[in-house]
Amino acid sequence: KRQIREGKKVEVLVAEDDRTTRFMVASLLKQWGYDVVTAETGEEVRKILQEEEAPPLAVIDWIMPGMEGPEICRRLRWNPEERYRYVILLTVQGDPASVVAGLEAGADDYITKPFDAQELKMRVQAGRRILELQSRLRHQAAHDGLTGLLNRGAILARLDKEISRSCRLASPLAVAMVDLDDFKKLNDTYGHLPGDVVLHETARRITAALR
Repeated sequence: KRQIREGKKVEVLVAEDDRTTRFMVASLLKQWGYDVVTAETGEEVRKILQEEEAPPLAVIDWIMPGMEGPEICRRLRWNPEERYRYVILLTVQGDPASVVAGLEAGADDYITKPFDAQELKMRVQAGRRILELQSRLRHQAAHDGLTGLLNRGAILARLDKEISRSCRLASPLAVAMVDLDDFKKLNDTYGHLPGDVVLHETARRITAALR
């Protein structure tokens, strides 16, 4: 799955039914080093954000044909297990009540139109920083600190999902358990630090050989 990493290009969804505004926002984001996906309707946005590799950051107009921005936000937040998408609402409705309504629907931030290019840049950068932090925290929570491999809880969660997928698609599933021969003897003879080096190198080789 796509993760946000510092120094890597981030993909941003720009959803706006007005062609001029859509082109302007997309051009600015590309100029600032982002990859851009565009959409014109709420239904297009819904389909794009349901994809496993959907852009992690979205700039969405409040009023769009098919489905409005706040409703898209609400649907995004219905499933807390889905990978988080950071949403900035574009709106002409800058009054406090409208802003609160958008944030309550699940938007992370908002920009009023007509917008200032530098303000857009700063708000998108803020969203990117938050996603980068979330990505690091998710990685730390799900991976072993020594080897970088999935930890026990993450392995069991992944296994549960793969079993469900195997049943749903009627496809085979194989599980392998790997053991290091005489590893206890290595620790007893040379100590735990050399043992850690062996574990780290074993994990590196396994990772290099598999998806």
